[in-house]
Amino acid sequence: MTRPAYTEALSRSGVLSRLAAFDPHVAGTPPLGLDLPDSDIDILCHAPDPHAFAAALWEAYRDLPGFAMWQWQGSDRPVVARFHCAGWLFELFGQARPVAEQLGWRHFAIERRLLSLGGEPLRAAVMARRYAGAKTEPAFAQVLGLTGDPYAMLLTLEGLDDDALNARIGA
Repeated sequence: MTRPAYTEALSRSGVLSRLAAFDPHVAGTPPLGLDLPDSDIDILCHAPDPHAFAAALWEAYRDLPGFAMWQWQGSDRPVVARFHCAGWLFELFGQARPVAEQLGWRHFAIERRLLSLGGEPLRAAVMARRYAGAKTEPAFAQVLGLTGDPYAMLLTLEGLDDDALNARIGA
């Protein structure tokens, strides 16, 4: 059985409306067109009150298959939950900082920008690395010739203008 498009799964889950108070944003590989058959749907949320976010997740999704929720250790202690819906694994991430400042969103934004500039050739090159087993950020780093920590290195591209990014893509 093939799973529906991620947009259909989003609609069936109701996650964007149920969590509207937490400014949910869809990130990750499906909206980039880089998903594999086992990719999940990532939802990033602004959750200044982790208890309220956890309560909303519990109320909305506790009965779905595979539901699990935990809170990371660290300065802002993000809350993470996952569950299955409409053939997809959903992973929800709620952090006290606004979504635009979260590392996951920043990675997504630079990857989206790179793909808009590099087009199908860049997408195909990244997908070849993904099919070979690389996670998304390492796949981009490999294709772009970035050395070191791929997650940190991708963020160094954020401030570059389109000409500099096109030069990096062309290299």
